[in-house]
Amino acid sequence: MSIYSSVQQKIAERINDGKISTSKWTDWQWQLRHVVTRLETFEKLLGIELEPDERRKAEQTLEKFPLAVTPYYLSLIDRQDYLNDPIFRQSFPNAQELEVTRCDIGTPPVTSQDKPVSSITHRYPDRAQFHVSNVCAMYCRHCTHKRRAEDTTNIPHLEQVHAGLDYLRSASEVRDVLITGGDPLMLKDAYLDWLLTELREIEHIQIIRIGTRIPAVLPYRVTDELVATLKKHHPVWLNTHFNHPREISTSSRQALSKLADAGIPLGNESVLLSGVNDCPRIIKSLVHKLVENRVRPYYLYQCDLSEGLSHFRTPVGKGIEIMESLIGHTSGYAVPTFVIDAPGGGGKIPLGPNYLISLATNKVVLRNYEGVITTYKEPDKYEEKFCDRKCDQCELHLNLEYGQEMETTGIEKLLSDHDETISLTPSGNERLERQNGNRSG
Repeated sequence: MSIYSSVQQKIAERINDGKISTSKWTDWQWQLRHVVTRLETFEKLLGIELEPDERRKAEQTLEKFPLAVTPYYLSLIDRQDYLNDPIFRQSFPNAQELEVTRCDIGTPPVTSQDKPVSSITHRYPDRAQFHVSNVCAMYCRHCTHKRRAEDTTNIPHLEQVHAGLDYLRSASEVRDVLITGGDPLMLKDAYLDWLLTELREIEHIQIIRIGTRIPAVLPYRVTDELVATLKKHHPVWLNTHFNHPREISTSSRQALSKLADAGIPLGNESVLLSGVNDCPRIIKSLVHKLVENRVRPYYLYQCDLSEGLSHFRTPVGKGIEIMESLIGHTSGYAVPTFVIDAPGGGGKIPLGPNYLISLATNKVVLRNYEGVITTYKEPDKYEEKFCDRKCDQCELHLNLEYGQEMETTGIEKLLSDHDETISLTPSGNERLERQNGNRSG
């Protein structure tokens, strides 16, 4: 475990009114016991003093949207320029959160068809969200659910979780389940183990995903015991949430390394936030650092139309500009998909620069990331195959089982190194039939 910085040591001493060991600081439960919820504590631990007007506005904001930040995450703030610091802006209340514009909506509505039971959201055909926790390690100022931040119940009622499991058992079309919250990794290891066991026993569920901000805001939660619990239930995928390169600390890198070493595929979902990361240089640095730590940039979200987030929103064009700076300018696997989570339950809509300039019957005109214009010649003869959904009569090879890498017969089987067969006996062999007859008698 890394030795914490002098800044972290000072914060820990201010919390404890004296020196504490590194093991205390890196104890995730100690971190949760000392989550900062008051402005005075924020000032004391960071060693700053807010201007009177700034304090008054922050207090007004907290009457509606509470404050909660882990000592670890607070320690990442640059105290010399804290007002412009991306960590500060994601964790400290801003009076602009109280501004409500015409297009702002509260918690996005979910239709009864999309929410068959209280713990399940089933919007897409073959996947569903399973809401299992109501609590996070901290309250991010850009969160679309921060109006519910006062809900500190560890998990929804157990009967709600059981109802979710029952629904998933009955919904045979669901092959992919996203465990969400709150933050699922705030649950105890034993509870997670039970939940993952129940899900893994549902035959049609192939993939289990977990959405969490823990590696960014409370990396010490990623213990060896937690990783061992997750590893038991492969295939488990984990998507985390880093918005700025400065969030990727030594401790975060260690947490990500533990998860990756356990064979857990890692992805990242970032939100495009004005004053935090709305810069091509920042996003490029972020995706490079993620890939360096074996995390695949997955989504870059346009900030939602949720109440109190108008000061975080950028024009969609800023996201397109950032995508232009990535596509072709860096590795393809370092480029996330830029999406808008459509209002009204429309789901994620991907957006990107337009590389198709024009097209004709047999030719497509394209441009590349440099602005080079080129053409792609389409086939002169292409017999379109009309799909009438009669799969049993289709000419395509529709045996979709896993491929057999090696299947040998006859003498080839005896000669191969991968097959342990040492003899072949023809069918109808009298001696073999006599032996089988004797055994049956």
